[in-house]
Amino acid sequence: MRLLESLKWRYATKKFDPSQRVNEDDLKKLKEAVQLSVSSYGLQLYKVLIISKRSLKEKLKAASWDQAQITDASHLFVFCNYTERNDSHVDEYIKAISTLQGTPLEKLSVYGDFIKKSLSGMNDTDWHDWSEKQTYLAMSNLLTACAELKIDACPMEGFEPEKYNQILGLDKRGLNACIIAPVGYRSADDHTQFRKKVRKPMTELFETF
Repeated sequence: MRLLESLKWRYATKKFDPSQRVNEDDLKKLKEAVQLSVSSYGLQLYKVLIISKRSLKEKLKAASWDQAQITDASHLFVFCNYTERNDSHVDEYIKAISTLQGTPLEKLSVYGDFIKKSLSGMNDTDWHDWSEKQTYLAMSNLLTACAELKIDACPMEGFEPEKYNQILGLDKRGLNACIIAPVGYRSADDHTQFRKKVRKPMTELFETF
């Protein structure tokens, strides 16, 4: 299983080679992998920003505890969750199902109402937690795709979301920067790549009933 070998190869890259860039063909594959991510109800209630401009990455680095991965990596993926519930997202999704699968809208109305009721029934805290979790599902696909393409990545929570929101104008769009991932190629000087991967033993991690 080639995927297992790829997952053994990957690690959270601490030092990127700033001279190497992810080409457009591979970038397209990464985007498609994120697009194909699972999400609750299939709604994909998130937005993914891909930052490549050096000047913008410099501003974001200052809001990321000055971690060099932000500017040294080829691209910075910023996963953003929606901050407010909006029935229009559900309506757009139901319409897309109808168009792509050929199901009449009237036959999908009950399902659409079910989703709206489920989301509206959450309190603000539950909505916030649920909304943020969706971005982590998408991030997982990005990391796996990067490993398959031998592109390095580093999932990061070490940044200031409020400052990201301000710099990227996310507040005005009803979005919140939730988790980020610089992607690119490891530096030969990154000694982290030579460390043995530490994971729980199978016998401790899994239980079979």
